[in-house]
Amino acid sequence: MKEINLLENSILENKNGLYRLAYSYVRNKEDSLDIVQETIYKAFKNYKPDKVTNIRAWLYGILANTAIDTIRKNKKYILCENGDISEKEKYFDNYENIDLHNLLNEMEPKYKEIIVMRYFQDLKIDEIAEILDLNLNTVKSRLYKGLKKLKMEITAKEVL
Repeated sequence: MKEINLLENSILENKNGLYRLAYSYVRNKEDSLDIVQETIYKAFKNYKPDKVTNIRAWLYGILANTAIDTIRKNKKYILCENGDISEKEKYFDNYENIDLHNLLNEMEPKYKEIIVMRYFQDLKIDEIAEILDLNLNTVKSRLYKGLKKLKMEITAKEVL
């Protein structure tokens, strides 16, 4: 019972971050909520306290895989697609800089998801590597390449 309380508390502490990450994948409020709900269901169904060392990273990993599965099943979204967003959803996204938001949406998904997880979800690099099932150095190189591309795009926009 104590282990379930740990899982429950972790879900409650990370509910907003889980939602924001789901939203960054599908750009749709209803689908994001469905992904979070499915993530919580899978977490309770598969939780084994002796095998899970970092509950937060484990939850984000389930969510990332669930979001990708949802996208594949529905085939109506492309990972981190730059799509139309209603005015209400724009404000909920909480990106303070609309230009940054647009530039992030134009990035390759492999760079965007790492940047979003690192700077908007405040995850550590080793947690991101665990969530995405990537080598730590791969995550670092994608993060730095993504930031470099983002900086180049911001600089180019400032010149124009």
